[in-house]
Amino acid sequence: MLEDLKNRMLDGVDFWALVGKKRISQGWSNTNEGELAAFVAYAIAFPEGFLALVDTYDTLESGVPNFLAVSLALLELGYKPKGIRLDSGDLSYLSIETRKMFMEVNNKVSSDFDFSKLTIVASNDINEKVLISLNDQGHEIDAFGIGTNLVTCQAQPALGMVFKLVEIKKRPCIKLSQTVAKMTIPGCKNAYRFYGSDGKAILDFMQPSHHKDPKPGTKYLCRHPTDMSKRAYVTPSKVTPLLKPVWKDGKAIDTPSFAETRQFALEQLTKLRQDMVRLHNPTGYKVSVSEDLYESTQELWLSSAPVKEIS
Repeated sequence: MLEDLKNRMLDGVDFWALVGKKRISQGWSNTNEGELAAFVAYAIAFPEGFLALVDTYDTLESGVPNFLAVSLALLELGYKPKGIRLDSGDLSYLSIETRKMFMEVNNKVSSDFDFSKLTIVASNDINEKVLISLNDQGHEIDAFGIGTNLVTCQAQPALGMVFKLVEIKKRPCIKLSQTVAKMTIPGCKNAYRFYGSDGKAILDFMQPSHHKDPKPGTKYLCRHPTDMSKRAYVTPSKVTPLLKPVWKDGKAIDTPSFAETRQFALEQLTKLRQDMVRLHNPTGYKVSVSEDLYESTQELWLSSAPVKEIS
């Protein structure tokens, strides 16, 4: 409330009184005064960085008008307001209506400052689904404040990883399981990415490490690691090796910077088909094995699995 406002002065001017005049002149006399007092205190403390959270009481009936009243007063003293933040409600609708209010003030007030360009920031548990929904609906949001979903991936909050032996003293070994997906593919292998003529990745291809690297323009039989019915001939236009040593003799090798890693990841995403990276029901990416690797896996699988005796 006003009585809690210990300092009303900014650059020798009674800033509260100046804000009050701007408020009345624009017909915003019914806004929440406690919120207005908070905005005034914030603006006095940070006159060059005034960006207000406007949804404490009522975004359109109080928050945005109070922000604009303080902004008009700041402009009179030579300061430029930054914008507002929305943290609840219908972000699409509120951002569009807020932008309309900015434009209305821009048309009513004689000033070199462009109110229509004020920044609208949105927060409130922003995630991929919310962003896609907002883009579908249309909005006037300039920036998003993402916290919880930035530090924790709710779709994959933990990454389960297990190291399993595939070769001992150059002898392939296999780990069997009732769950086929947990079965290992035996032996030391190399992996490659096959690209089509459109530049998009077709699949990843594994073969024994002692085999020669696959070459573009050559036809290869690509098999599903465990399903004998799934196979296809693929003639890649481009082949990229995927395995690269990152640790040798207790030391990291050619460790890329964070910026380089990020750029690499973004580039790889552009090389995947759109149906593979869509949010809903994405097409699974295929990992195949060579004919030799498929046959050696099947042979070791059958020789390692016990045969049931039924009587």
